[in-house]
Amino acid sequence: MKQPPRFALSALLLVVLAPFAQAQGTAPSPPTAAAKPLTFAQVAALPAPPADARLSYGPDSLQTGELRLPKGKGPFPVVVLIHGGCWLSQYDAQYVAAMAAALAADGFAVWTPEFRRVGNPGGGYPGTFLDVARAVDFVRDIARTRALDTSRVVLAGHSAGGQLVLLTAARKTLKASHPLATAAPLPIAGVVSIDGITDLAGYAGTTGCNAAVPQLMDGMPPQQLERYALMSPSELVPLRVRSRIVQGALDVTVPMSQAKSFVAKASAAGDDSQLVLLEHSAHFDPVAPNSVDWPAVLNAIRLMARDR
Repeated sequence: MKQPPRFALSALLLVVLAPFAQAQGTAPSPPTAAAKPLTFAQVAALPAPPADARLSYGPDSLQTGELRLPKGKGPFPVVVLIHGGCWLSQYDAQYVAAMAAALAADGFAVWTPEFRRVGNPGGGYPGTFLDVARAVDFVRDIARTRALDTSRVVLAGHSAGGQLVLLTAARKTLKASHPLATAAPLPIAGVVSIDGITDLAGYAGTTGCNAAVPQLMDGMPPQQLERYALMSPSELVPLRVRSRIVQGALDVTVPMSQAKSFVAKASAAGDDSQLVLLEHSAHFDPVAPNSVDWPAVLNAIRLMARDR
């Protein structure tokens, strides 16, 4: 994939993602409402037991994922958990391991796939999007040998992962010409976007995580109008799937306007879409099971897994 020279990855990492790279010695103690926002490194350092299995959904070394199963016989509702990190290869699923473990302890089978990202061969448009879609459909394969309830599959994604899960959930409504169109996508009971990016064109820029968008899409919106329209969840409503858009009120990485505008557009188009505002959370707090607002995140996922 071509990289626009003015969006040098080195500059992006130095200027944009400092919060992701802050070194922290130990995992944080449970915060209070007055606690400082959690950093990427603090969340990534949270302890999590090893996954029950590591599975491959494709031939590439990055087309793998971790499966965590709850205790009991099942069949278990499923959460497909998609990590963020500005779609960049430098950031993987490790930082959501504690979240995955907490969901498994709550009774969910949790499938946390890795996927090719910007900086990996085959990453960016369309490979990143295709990998996530393929990983979601792989739940059917997992269910052949594990007790999964494939009628209750929830997609949950954080940050860039929020864009990826909303996009993937929309596949049943896509035109045949869309790169992600498929005859029989895995049915989705609901989708939870956590501090997710819903409008790629509105988010694209030259600094911050915003600068990763033109790398992902191989150009700014004026150069790739069609791609931005095809891959922005806000341009694809109605998704015809229930959605909860979880947003930290203190988030400075993804502005609240992304959440509010999506919910407004989706609701106007007839979707069951609601905003879940987390008053005490910045960008990484919602994926930390020891954070003040974690119960609200968990409740949103539980609701999406319930029968209608």
